[in-house]
Order: sequence, then structure tokens, then C-alpha cells
Amino acid sequence: MVRALAILLAQLAAAPVVSETVETGGHRPVDLATFECRDITRSTVLQRVCYDRAQQDLIVAINGAYDRYCGVDPETVDSLLGAPSMGQFFNRKIRREAAGSRYDCGV
Repeated sequence: MVRALAILLAQLAAAPVVSETVETGGHRPVDLATFECRDITRSTVLQRVCYDRAQQDLIVAINGAYDRYCGVDPETVDSLLGAPSMGQFFNRKIRREAAGSRYDCGV
């Protein structure tokens, strides 16, 4: 048993680290290596939320498609994650139709 565990740990240590990349809207692919991602199970709108606190980049998955929002402060993301209705919060405070170009990303 101990030997099997040691072999498994050695295999995991030798396995290459693969970073996840997602396509967002009209933007180039985004590497999620610096993002903290959470799968969302309590929302009918949001499926996944990924946030890079240092860059203040938010990536959300809605209906299997990813979209990127830039310049989103940590307090807004914390409020999103803690909102009673994440979908309503997102639609009212972050989605481009509500926020205009506030969270647009440059090229």
C-alpha cells in the first residue's frame, strides 16, 4: 500500500503542469494560470467564475461561452460571489448591457 502510494506520488510529481486556456468573445485565448476559478452550481446564469485579483480580470462562463471583463475590483467580485442571486447581480452590475464599456478590455 505504501509502495503504491509512493509510485502514485512520483507519477504525479513527474506529470507536466498543463495550464487551461479559454476563448473569450472576440478576444484572443486567455491562459487561466493566474486566475482563481470556481465552478458555480447555485446559479442558473453563471456556470463558472474565474478572477485574477492582481490584474482585476474577471472571466465568466454563461451557456458554455466565456466572456472577459477587465478592471473589475475585488469588492465587486466578492459581492458577485456572495449575492443571493449571482445572475441578477451580474446582469445589473457587470454585464456590458448594464455597465456599458466600464469593464471593456483593450485589445
